[in-house]
Amino acid sequence: MFDHCLYFNSSALARLVEREWSAAYAPFGLTPAQGFVLRVVLAKPGCLASDVAQTLGIARPTATRLVDNLCEKDLLERRQGEADGREWGLFPTAGGAALDGPINGASAEVARRLRAQVGSDLFESTVTGMRKIRKGLA
Repeated sequence: MFDHCLYFNSSALARLVEREWSAAYAPFGLTPAQGFVLRVVLAKPGCLASDVAQTLGIARPTATRLVDNLCEKDLLERRQGEADGREWGLFPTAGGAALDGPINGASAEVARRLRAQVGSDLFESTVTGMRKIRKGLA
């Protein structure tokens, strides 16, 4: 009945994928959203919350809330910018940096498992297609 419905299929897929990432990030005490924010900052230390929002395709207030959560967990810290005192760069703490290898390894394992389950070509084309749709609708 809804085989061709973008809303139904994307929502159903999101629920399934959310379960996979929740299980992968649970050992670190993180939600998937927190885990991805941490990964962005680990990859780009000194980035701004607006950079995180843009990278992940989320609203700035959502990115700020997630950064606040990670600061409370002592995984990230904000440092005032030297050139512009209004900007606050995001940096991993020692605890956050210690998760770099493990969290990226857990992420790679989820991606590997999903690729094996649905096939690498379908996995890649679906991710690419969804990114194009998201950009086209933004």
